[in-house]
Amino acid sequence: MKYDEKGLIPAVVQNSATKEVLMVAYMNEDTFNKTVETKRATFWSRSRGEVWVKGGTSGNYMFVDEIRLDCDEDCVLLLVTPAGPACHTGNRTCFFRKLESGELVEDTEMHAASDIVAREQAVIIDRKKNPEQGSYTNYLFDKGEDKILKKVGEEAAEVVIAGKNRSKEEITYEVADLMYHLTVMLVDNGMTWDDVYKEMENRRN
Repeated sequence: MKYDEKGLIPAVVQNSATKEVLMVAYMNEDTFNKTVETKRATFWSRSRGEVWVKGGTSGNYMFVDEIRLDCDEDCVLLLVTPAGPACHTGNRTCFFRKLESGELVEDTEMHAASDIVAREQAVIIDRKKNPEQGSYTNYLFDKGEDKILKKVGEEAAEVVIAGKNRSKEEITYEVADLMYHLTVMLVDNGMTWDDVYKEMENRRN
């Protein structure tokens, strides 16, 4: 790898599932090695002059799925599963503005609050890769697919009952439970919600 005269190398961060470019930051040799070791995107903050674990403060970690180098080996590409918005403004990507007629304008489709589903999914993926004692998610993974699928079935039945009761509070609670267990099932099968989103997009009329 070719670091510049300051010992830094640019790192482009891309969503593994959607291929959307999320941000650009810089790494030195230590933070690159830390990223490889922890599987969490870790950079060198040029403005603060310190190590910067993306999400260390906000919880919006970027779990690294793959690392690539360009042909000249002077730029890194991180393919990640984000646990929330990449930008400190709350946008999904730092590239939420575009040039139109010589002026920068916000792309309203990219302006979004933190994606709760993506955050929860990223945590579940992390539990799969880095088990934590006492974690209910790891309990499900340890018990295996039969337990996970049983819980999906149970929660689906609870959603039906809630819908029959016409209770918004009950429906909200039970749907959240179902979505969590569906996320565990997807991750257990090596999938994410993006696979489902793509299928839904294909079904649009």
